[in-house]
Amino acid sequence: MSTLLQINASLAGAEGQSSRLAHRFVADWQAQHPGGHVIMRDLASDPVPHLTAERFQAFLSPPEARTLEQSAAAEYSDALIAELKAADTIVFAVPMYNFSVPSTLRAYFDHIARAGVTFSYTASGPEGLLKGKKAYVFITRGGIYPDAADTQTPYLKQFLGFIGITDVTFVYAQGLAMGQETAQKSITAAHSAIEELLPRAA
Repeated sequence: MSTLLQINASLAGAEGQSSRLAHRFVADWQAQHPGGHVIMRDLASDPVPHLTAERFQAFLSPPEARTLEQSAAAEYSDALIAELKAADTIVFAVPMYNFSVPSTLRAYFDHIARAGVTFSYTASGPEGLLKGKKAYVFITRGGIYPDAADTQTPYLKQFLGFIGITDVTFVYAQGLAMGQETAQKSITAAHSAIEELLPRAA
Protein backbone atom coordinates (compact mmCIF):
# COMPACT_ATOMS: atom_id res chain seq x y z
CA MET A 1 0.00 0.00 0.00
CA SER A 2 1.36 3.43 -0.97
CA THR A 3 1.68 5.95 1.83
CA LEU A 4 1.86 9.75 1.53
CA LEU A 5 2.96 12.04 4.35
CA GLN A 6 1.72 15.64 4.10
CA ILE A 7 3.43 18.27 6.23
CA ASN A 8 1.80 21.70 6.39
CA ALA A 9 3.99 24.51 7.74
CA SER A 10 1.61 27.45 7.25
CA LEU A 11 0.52 29.38 10.33
CA ALA A 12 -2.92 29.49 8.72
CA GLY A 13 -3.17 25.71 8.76
CA ALA A 14 -5.42 24.27 6.07
CA GLU A 15 -6.40 27.78 4.95
CA GLY A 16 -2.86 28.76 3.97
CA GLN A 17 -2.15 29.11 0.26
CA SER A 18 0.66 26.56 0.38
CA SER A 19 -1.63 24.13 2.25
CA ARG A 20 -4.34 24.56 -0.37
CA LEU A 21 -1.92 23.71 -3.16
CA ALA A 22 -0.68 20.69 -1.23
CA HIS A 23 -4.26 19.56 -0.56
CA ARG A 24 -5.05 19.80 -4.29
CA PHE A 25 -2.03 17.63 -5.07
CA VAL A 26 -2.91 15.10 -2.38
CA ALA A 27 -6.49 14.88 -3.66
CA ASP A 28 -5.14 14.03 -7.13
CA TRP A 29 -2.72 11.53 -5.59
CA GLN A 30 -5.56 9.84 -3.72
CA ALA A 31 -7.57 9.59 -6.93
CA GLN A 32 -4.67 7.70 -8.49
CA HIS A 33 -4.01 5.62 -5.35
CA PRO A 34 -7.49 4.67 -4.09
CA GLY A 35 -5.98 2.17 -1.67
CA GLY A 36 -3.28 4.56 -0.50
CA HIS A 37 -2.83 5.90 3.01
CA VAL A 38 -2.39 9.61 3.80
CA ILE A 39 -0.72 10.81 7.00
CA MET A 40 -1.33 14.48 7.83
CA ARG A 41 0.92 16.54 10.08
CA ASP A 42 -0.05 20.19 10.59
CA LEU A 43 2.75 22.11 12.28
CA ALA A 44 0.39 24.99 13.14
CA SER A 45 -2.12 22.98 15.16
CA ASP A 46 0.45 20.46 16.42
CA PRO A 47 3.84 22.22 16.47
CA VAL A 48 7.07 20.35 17.06
CA PRO A 49 8.97 21.77 20.07
CA HIS A 50 12.01 23.82 19.24
CA LEU A 51 15.29 22.13 19.98
CA THR A 52 16.84 22.57 23.42
CA ALA A 53 20.14 21.36 24.81
CA GLU A 54 18.37 18.62 26.76
CA ARG A 55 16.38 17.40 23.75
CA PHE A 56 19.52 17.40 21.59
CA GLN A 57 21.42 15.47 24.25
CA ALA A 58 18.60 12.93 24.28
CA PHE A 59 19.27 12.18 20.62
CA LEU A 60 22.98 11.66 21.31
CA SER A 61 22.68 9.56 24.47
CA PRO A 62 22.20 5.77 24.50
CA PRO A 63 18.70 4.79 25.74
CA GLU A 64 19.99 3.48 29.07
CA ALA A 65 21.68 6.81 29.86
CA ARG A 66 18.66 9.05 29.18
CA THR A 67 16.62 10.76 31.85
CA LEU A 68 12.84 10.28 31.81
CA GLU A 69 12.47 13.63 30.05
CA GLN A 70 15.12 12.71 27.49
CA SER A 71 13.50 9.33 26.88
CA ALA A 72 10.22 11.10 26.14
CA ALA A 73 11.99 13.52 23.77
CA ALA A 74 13.73 10.66 21.93
CA GLU A 75 10.48 8.70 21.63
CA TYR A 76 8.77 11.78 20.18
CA SER A 77 11.53 12.13 17.60
CA ASP A 78 11.35 8.39 16.86
CA ALA A 79 7.62 8.73 16.13
CA LEU A 80 8.21 11.57 13.66
CA ILE A 81 10.90 9.53 11.92
CA ALA A 82 8.67 6.45 11.80
CA GLU A 83 6.04 8.50 9.94
CA LEU A 84 8.68 9.61 7.48
CA LYS A 85 10.08 6.12 6.98
CA ALA A 86 6.59 4.73 6.35
CA ALA A 87 5.92 7.20 3.52
CA ASP A 88 6.77 6.61 -0.12
CA THR A 89 5.78 10.18 -1.01
CA ILE A 90 6.27 13.29 1.14
CA VAL A 91 4.45 16.56 0.49
CA PHE A 92 5.58 19.81 2.09
CA ALA A 93 3.45 22.97 2.16
CA VAL A 94 5.93 25.80 2.80
CA PRO A 95 5.15 29.52 2.87
CA MET A 96 7.95 32.07 3.02
CA TYR A 97 8.26 33.89 6.33
CA ASN A 98 10.91 36.60 6.64
CA PHE A 99 12.95 35.22 3.72
CA SER A 100 13.08 31.68 5.08
CA VAL A 101 11.02 28.59 5.83
CA PRO A 102 8.74 28.70 8.90
CA SER A 103 10.50 28.08 12.21
CA THR A 104 8.05 25.25 12.87
CA LEU A 105 9.44 23.41 9.85
CA ARG A 106 12.99 23.99 11.07
CA ALA A 107 11.97 22.51 14.43
CA TYR A 108 10.54 19.48 12.62
CA PHE A 109 13.79 19.06 10.68
CA ASP A 110 15.78 19.31 13.92
CA HIS A 111 13.85 16.31 15.24
CA ILE A 112 14.25 14.09 12.18
CA ALA A 113 17.95 14.70 11.51
CA ARG A 114 19.39 11.92 13.66
CA ALA A 115 22.85 10.46 13.17
CA GLY A 116 22.64 6.71 12.71
CA VAL A 117 18.90 6.92 12.10
CA THR A 118 18.22 9.20 9.12
CA PHE A 119 21.85 9.82 8.12
CA SER A 120 25.25 8.40 8.92
CA TYR A 121 28.78 9.73 8.81
CA THR A 122 31.15 7.82 6.55
CA ALA A 123 34.77 8.18 5.49
CA SER A 124 33.57 10.07 2.41
CA GLY A 125 31.10 12.28 4.25
CA PRO A 126 27.50 12.07 5.47
CA GLU A 127 25.13 9.62 3.78
CA GLY A 128 21.36 9.95 3.88
CA LEU A 129 19.49 6.84 4.96
CA LEU A 130 15.96 7.70 3.77
CA LYS A 131 16.48 6.77 0.15
CA GLY A 132 13.96 5.82 -2.51
CA LYS A 133 11.35 8.43 -1.58
CA LYS A 134 9.73 11.14 -3.68
CA ALA A 135 9.12 14.61 -2.27
CA TYR A 136 6.97 17.48 -3.52
CA VAL A 137 7.38 20.97 -2.09
CA PHE A 138 4.71 23.64 -2.55
CA ILE A 139 6.15 27.07 -1.82
CA THR A 140 4.12 30.29 -1.60
CA ARG A 141 5.50 33.81 -1.30
CA GLY A 142 4.10 37.31 -1.06
CA GLY A 143 6.84 38.67 -3.32
CA ILE A 144 8.95 37.29 -6.14
CA TYR A 145 12.36 35.86 -5.27
CA PRO A 146 14.37 34.64 -8.27
CA ASP A 147 17.77 32.97 -8.29
CA ALA A 148 20.04 34.27 -5.50
CA ALA A 149 17.10 35.86 -3.67
CA ASP A 150 15.54 32.41 -3.23
CA THR A 151 16.78 31.24 0.15
CA GLN A 152 14.27 28.42 0.55
CA THR A 153 14.92 26.10 -2.38
CA PRO A 154 18.67 25.57 -1.80
CA TYR A 155 18.11 24.98 1.91
CA LEU A 156 15.32 22.46 1.39
CA LYS A 157 17.27 20.63 -1.32
CA GLN A 158 20.33 20.44 0.91
CA PHE A 159 18.48 19.25 4.00
CA LEU A 160 16.33 16.67 2.22
CA GLY A 161 19.36 15.41 0.31
CA PHE A 162 21.28 15.17 3.58
CA ILE A 163 18.78 12.58 4.87
CA GLY A 164 18.66 10.77 1.51
CA ILE A 165 15.64 12.36 -0.22
CA THR A 166 17.08 13.57 -3.51
CA ASP A 167 14.08 13.23 -5.83
CA VAL A 168 12.37 16.55 -5.05
CA THR A 169 9.93 18.54 -7.19
CA PHE A 170 9.15 22.17 -6.39
CA VAL A 171 5.99 24.09 -7.29
CA TYR A 172 5.88 27.84 -6.62
CA ALA A 173 3.17 30.48 -6.27
CA GLN A 174 4.84 33.88 -5.96
CA GLY A 175 3.74 37.51 -5.88
CA LEU A 176 0.66 36.70 -3.81
CA ALA A 177 0.83 40.08 -2.06
CA MET A 178 1.43 42.03 -5.28
CA GLY A 179 -2.18 42.57 -6.29
CA GLN A 180 -5.09 40.32 -7.10
CA GLU A 181 -4.23 39.88 -10.78
CA THR A 182 -0.63 38.82 -10.10
CA ALA A 183 -1.72 36.52 -7.30
CA GLN A 184 -4.41 34.84 -9.39
CA LYS A 185 -2.05 34.26 -12.30
CA SER A 186 0.50 32.66 -9.99
CA ILE A 187 -2.06 30.42 -8.27
CA THR A 188 -3.46 29.36 -11.64
CA ALA A 189 0.04 28.53 -12.89
CA ALA A 190 0.71 26.46 -9.76
CA HIS A 191 -2.50 24.48 -10.28
CA SER A 192 -1.49 23.88 -13.90
CA ALA A 193 1.86 22.57 -12.67
CA ILE A 194 0.06 20.18 -10.32
CA GLU A 195 -2.12 18.99 -13.20
CA GLU A 196 1.04 18.10 -15.11
CA LEU A 197 2.51 16.25 -12.14
CA LEU A 198 -0.53 14.03 -11.68
CA PRO A 199 -2.79 14.27 -14.72
CA ARG A 200 -6.39 13.43 -13.90
CA ALA A 201 -7.80 10.36 -15.60
CA ALA A 202 -10.00 11.18 -18.54
